[in-house]
Amino acid sequence: MMTISEIQLFQILKSKIGDKGAEELVMFVKLRIKAEIDIREEMYAMKSDIALVREDVMEMKSELIKSIYFIGLIQFLAITGAMIGVVNFMIK
Repeated sequence: MMTISEIQLFQILKSKIGDKGAEELVMFVKLRIKAEIDIREEMYAMKSDIALVREDVMEMKSELIKSIYFIGLIQFLAITGAMIGVVNFMIK
């Protein structure tokens, strides 16, 4: 289905290169424009996907930092308990 601008382009080209050539050129331009629009839409989707991934990475980073501190605290308590046990053993 041709829009007004496609019809106008067809009319201009028709006088220069004939019906068939004008029709093919208008269709080529139309498909090329559609392909460009599709590419831009894909790029936009990729940018929004990147934003979601960044949010997920920041959330995972926060969780990882909490886990590292928790594990460090447990190791500290284990080492402190072991040292207290060794000192108790040496005193007795």
